[in-house]
Amino acid sequence: MNKKSENTLLSMWILAMLATIGSLYYSEVLGFVPCTYCWYQRILMYPLVIIIGVAIAQKDKRVAITTAIFSGLGTALAAYHYALQKLSILRDNAPSCGDGVPCTAQYVNYFGFVTIPALSLIAFSLIFILSIRLIKMNKQ
Repeated sequence: MNKKSENTLLSMWILAMLATIGSLYYSEVLGFVPCTYCWYQRILMYPLVIIIGVAIAQKDKRVAITTAIFSGLGTALAAYHYALQKLSILRDNAPSCGDGVPCTAQYVNYFGFVTIPALSLIAFSLIFILSIRLIKMNKQ
């Protein structure tokens, strides 16, 4: 594996690790209870730390397809969750997420538009882009 592929994998791992630590900080330190969609995003993000970490240790760039699937699904889910929070037409008609916290709740709102699902969307999107880049590098 060349240096470019290693750096891409390392960047993906750092993003996944930061997203995981960030979500745990919000829930375990600040006490924000995750909604259902937040849990689904965690289910897609947390394994990426391990999957990419193992790929780095084994120098296996073929992991890009797996990471693209996980991050692609995560991107779609985070985008929908963010839209639920920010678009009034969706927010007003949002289905209930069950008992506990509604999926439209905004614990944080940095700069008036950056919520927790927005942070998740950014992390998943960057990992997806890097996964596609790694797939393209594998074909060369």
